Amino acid sequence: MEAYPSIGQSIGLTFIIIGSMLVFAILNFILNDIIGHEASMFVYYLISIGLPAFLLQKHKNKKNGPSNYNFAYTDFTAIFLIMLISLGIQFGLASPLTSLIPMSDWIKEAFMQIAEMNGILGFLTIAVLAPVLEEWIFRGIVLEGLLKNTSPWKAILISSILFGIVHLNPWQFIGATIIGIFLGWIYYRTGNLLYCMIIHFANNAFAFLLMSQTSAEEMMNETLAESYGGEGNMLVIIPASILVIIGGVFYLNKHFPKKELIQQDEAVEA
Repeated sequence: MEAYPSIGQSIGLTFIIIGSMLVFAILNFILNDIIGHEASMFVYYLISIGLPAFLLQKHKNKKNGPSNYNFAYTDFTAIFLIMLISLGIQFGLASPLTSLIPMSDWIKEAFMQIAEMNGILGFLTIAVLAPVLEEWIFRGIVLEGLLKNTSPWKAILISSILFGIVHLNPWQFIGATIIGIFLGWIYYRTGNLLYCMIIHFANNAFAFLLMSQTSAEEMMNETLAESYGGEGNMLVIIPASILVIIGGVFYLNKHFPKKELIQQDEAVEA
């Protein structure tokens, strides 16, 4: 039997998440005037992403049997390196590429509202809930199922694109897809969902730190060079970040055992 989710089911699952986000946006709008922007976003995100994640996990368990996710926290060298690579991806690839896409004023306004979430609930939403719930869905459910149904790189690419699509805008789509490929490769090589959550946390926590140290309006209107502290810094940081990515991935490729989710391959054969 085909494992859940297949490619088609993964696409449908992604649109379920998007539908939930759109439906519960009304709740966010109502709560915004009652409990404030950060608190309403926290509740909205917890429900709109957490509820479908819980229901999809139950469905996965029904189809595939109980899930036993690996959350082992033992390889400190790998953890440090994957966090460093995730920052390299942000500085060396995601930011330069997204800067090439023009941004309209109303999109800037929407991003400014997110950038203004610099309190404790903003941190919990951006740096804790998002890494936990999104990795649970797109690596723990989607990618794990796809790895049982298709080739590894096809599974990683599809899950990464779907991860980008669920962000609903081209700027986050690029960054999420790129980091999603790295996340997918880590999960494929290790089967460790905690590693993926740590990568996602490092990426989002760093973005939160930048937002808390810079005014939202300034962040939205500065050029790429200005965001790096000047053109000279940019010409050093981007190549250095790419070297960190290449060197880090090369090391991890040697470092991680060549098991590559063998248990999943056995499940397909069974």
